[in-house]
Amino acid sequence: MQSFNPEQMMVKDRREFGEHGGVAPSISRSSTFTVMESGTMPEIFQGALSPEQGGCFLYSRHFNPTVDVLSRYLAAMEGTESAVCTASGMSAISCTLLQLCHSGDHIIASDTIYGGSHALFADLLPEMNIHATFVDITDAVAVEAAFTEKTRVVYTETFGNPTLKVADIPALAALAQRHRASLVVDNTFSPVMISPAKLGADVVVYSMTKFINGASDLIAGAVCASRDFVLKLMDLHTGRVMLLGPTVDPRVAFDIIQRLPHLPIRMREHGRRALVIAEQLDRMGAAVTYPGLASYPQHVLAKQLINAGYGFGGMLTLDCATRDLAERLMDILQNEENFGYIAVSLGYFDTLMSCSSTSTSSEISESEQVQMGLSPGLLRLSVGITGSLDERVDQIVRAVNKVGL
Repeated sequence: MQSFNPEQMMVKDRREFGEHGGVAPSISRSSTFTVMESGTMPEIFQGALSPEQGGCFLYSRHFNPTVDVLSRYLAAMEGTESAVCTASGMSAISCTLLQLCHSGDHIIASDTIYGGSHALFADLLPEMNIHATFVDITDAVAVEAAFTEKTRVVYTETFGNPTLKVADIPALAALAQRHRASLVVDNTFSPVMISPAKLGADVVVYSMTKFINGASDLIAGAVCASRDFVLKLMDLHTGRVMLLGPTVDPRVAFDIIQRLPHLPIRMREHGRRALVIAEQLDRMGAAVTYPGLASYPQHVLAKQLINAGYGFGGMLTLDCATRDLAERLMDILQNEENFGYIAVSLGYFDTLMSCSSTSTSSEISESEQVQMGLSPGLLRLSVGITGSLDERVDQIVRAVNKVGL
């Protein structure tokens, strides 16, 4: 396991107080800011000055004091030089790729990713003459073979959504570096658990809607990277975040700031409960997939990548073989057992469950789902942290037995 401690980095010399000394940062809701000397404004627009480079705040689509606090906290957590917050996870991904790629460029993408990301690669980016090759990201030979002279990005999720396939980030980073490409890693499933930048990733993206926020009450994203790349994203003339405008609201940023300190505690508990439930399902002979199980094919790799003490995450899958059985199980778990809720998304404090093939992976064709190993009856569970764990285990055992899995 890694020795990097994101929890320690989040608090080391990083506590930022409110403008009047409040223990919580101030919320700056102003859309625009006063420039005290008229001659400063042209220099800001020319990119010569910024809040960190002798200038001042200009406009909240550019930089905002409250959002900047969250960005600094995230950079500390990730071990990157800088970060920028966006209005959603998809905006973080889209802006990153459009900053790194231009017309005619090529991307190597994992074939096991979120359906929205898959649609971006397969359907939207080709309209801009940016094309992607989908590969089994765990097959180093296949990844190597997919490189062309136009490849600019290797894109993967740390744990593939929904199959939980583990990406060997150090190996992928070495491949990308050798071919002068950037490795972009979506770490939404595993904040603080795994630190992709410390493993060699060039850019780390998040949907902060999920585990980072933890309350399923807001939508936000983040890009964690070098200071140079973040400044490119925010450039007044060519910055994709600046010009496409996925601005996160300062009040949203403040809410996430207040929840970051207990993210490590939540991730440990999500992982503790998911492991207990996965072990029980495994003993029953159910087709459960969880990186923390010793029987999981990539268990050793997952253990090597994870920061010590954070467990193996809150995501597990249960293959019910057919959509009908998956839906029957979800109905029992929600409506009879009160185990959790039938809903997309993840990282909530209550358990959320969905049949991936017809929901969050529905943008992917049936043939591609088969190729990536996605069963039509695969049930994805984001294990919550509420209620008695013993009772939760009893609930899922009764439900699985009732369905006959």
